[in-house]
Amino acid sequence: MLCSEKNMATEEDSEHYFVREIEKNDGSVLRMYQCSKGDVGCVVWDAAIVLSKYLETEQFCSIQSGISTWFSKNIIELGAGTGVVGLVAATLGANVTVTDLADLQPLLKMNIEKNQQLIRTGSITAKSVEPLVETLKLLAGPETCIICCYEQRTVGVNPEIEKRFFELLLQEFQSEEIPPEKQDPEFNSPDIHILHLRRRVD
Repeated sequence: MLCSEKNMATEEDSEHYFVREIEKNDGSVLRMYQCSKGDVGCVVWDAAIVLSKYLETEQFCSIQSGISTWFSKNIIELGAGTGVVGLVAATLGANVTVTDLADLQPLLKMNIEKNQQLIRTGSITAKSVEPLVETLKLLAGPETCIICCYEQRTVGVNPEIEKRFFELLLQEFQSEEIPPEKQDPEFNSPDIHILHLRRRVD
């Protein structure tokens, strides 16, 4: 069962929640609430940490005239789970919409509220959007860069789902995998892949 509205009423109750602290490169700390019981979207996954740290690498966060390269960019995160990636982007100055299933909206909104003080120039809101590939097709224009991060699974039904997802995705998008040397030097893993996706041009 996913986190529910009922559980949100006792958000400080350690039986329902635990906090993971995520330190950013500037020393500030995000406090991410996770559900003690729930489905995959209720916890901070390693892939979310890897992608969050990638957003802070120099290629994205070089400062010119005192303004981050993320400043005023419009970003949508699909399948945001706890919302850590979107929150990092918002603290870097982006205007972010984080999306996931309706059952995860309360957790997303709580994490936004708990970390709002770290968002000074950006913004973040939570919404529900599905299904994933069709949403990507609708949102992506010729200049849109989609950053996709996922942890490769080898057990259960995950490999088949992953295979089908990429079959559908690569019909519409070109994919470039980001090598480890362009990722955060500490937060990367051979099992976690970061891709840049762009719409195919006819």
